[in-house]
Amino acid sequence: MPFVSQRLMLVGPEKNQKSMKLRLLELLVFYFVIGIVALMIEKGLGQIYPQRWEFYATTFALFLTLAFPGFVFRYLWQR
Repeated sequence: MPFVSQRLMLVGPEKNQKSMKLRLLELLVFYFVIGIVALMIEKGLGQIYPQRWEFYATTFALFLTLAFPGFVFRYLWQR
């Protein structure tokens, strides 16, 4: 979503042009927010299974892979 929307964190004021650094920071914040929501859901269902660094590296790589279409739409698609 950071690559599609011009709004800061999808709810803030609309900016004319967000920088790439700001978009990547938003992506990182969204990763942690979704991780916290998933952790709360897991806790609600029962015991939280302990994870090591491999799990987080894999989920972050998956998160980046799923963000790639938005990156293509914003920066690579010729209009």
